[in-house]
Amino acid sequence: MTVDLSTGRLGFEDLQTGLKRLAEKLQVEIEVTSFSEYQDHRPVKPRNPYALVVLGRDRPGIVSDVSSILVSMDLNIESTNLTARGDLISVKFIIDIEDKSPEKVREAVKQASERVGLDVVVLRYENFQREKRLIVFDMDSTITDDEVIDALATAAGVEAEVKSITARAMQGDLDFKKALKDRVKLLTGMPVSVLEDIAENLTLTPGTEELLSTLKSMGYKTALISGGFTFFTDRLKEELDFDYAYANKLEIVDGRLTGRIRGRIIDAEGKGRIIQELAKKENISTDNIVAVGDGANDQIMIKNAGLGIAFNAKDLLKKISDGTISKTNIVGLLNVLGGEER
Repeated sequence: MTVDLSTGRLGFEDLQTGLKRLAEKLQVEIEVTSFSEYQDHRPVKPRNPYALVVLGRDRPGIVSDVSSILVSMDLNIESTNLTARGDLISVKFIIDIEDKSPEKVREAVKQASERVGLDVVVLRYENFQREKRLIVFDMDSTITDDEVIDALATAAGVEAEVKSITARAMQGDLDFKKALKDRVKLLTGMPVSVLEDIAENLTLTPGTEELLSTLKSMGYKTALISGGFTFFTDRLKEELDFDYAYANKLEIVDGRLTGRIRGRIIDAEGKGRIIQELAKKENISTDNIVAVGDGANDQIMIKNAGLGIAFNAKDLLKKISDGTISKTNIVGLLNVLGGEER
């Protein structure tokens, strides 16, 4: 961190004294040198640098909480950078994990950050710096605050049966294709007017519109890849200006659902396949893609993307992701994209 004291009331010795007290309180080491001395004795570059971005609602102690976590793990902090967007605070740490296991460091930092109520993303610095071009989202409980299939089930009077199947599928205990077919079969005979009513009343996750409009203004492409239904994703594509939208197509005959799905079902493998296709279409690498989702059927696209985010997610997804973002912090995705400043 570089500090200009030329316009302040504190002198160099005052700064040294104050930071020494802070270091003792936080149980960390802080070294203060003049800029000219620093230029003559620049530190050695970190051997194994990682970017760690922490997100949380503004409160005292965020930086000290994370610093304490990193120090307790014997990780070197190379630099920090704090930004604010309203009351959402983002702190980027560049850390050197040296010869420690990246997987163990990532998991330990995630768990420790979660205990103090913070979201965190941990990514190799080289990958963090790589430019992201395409941001891919799941629909249910990610872009929207709803599970569409549950809303359909409630309307059909089969809520308990469908919720049971959904929960098992999202936890990875039930094959997604079979689960989807079983749930859709329970909707046989439902009039299209019910779907239209649900589509008109979908609730977006707070911050979604701000996030997507900002991404578009920054030049990112966006895609919606859902294990849900095109009846809903097509509307969201138009409403939120997604560049792409993929989902399963419900078969409709004479204005009613037949209980069947037309075409190839989009499951976890399907989502993984689609981001590969989008990479080719956009002439980019999957390393340039960010994937955001909440359930078991998002795990392949999250593992294959350059940056995989578990959003308000199940434990299964948290373990394989690069980081987690909670429901109230979706706009914080803007702070973890890395790459060059746009």
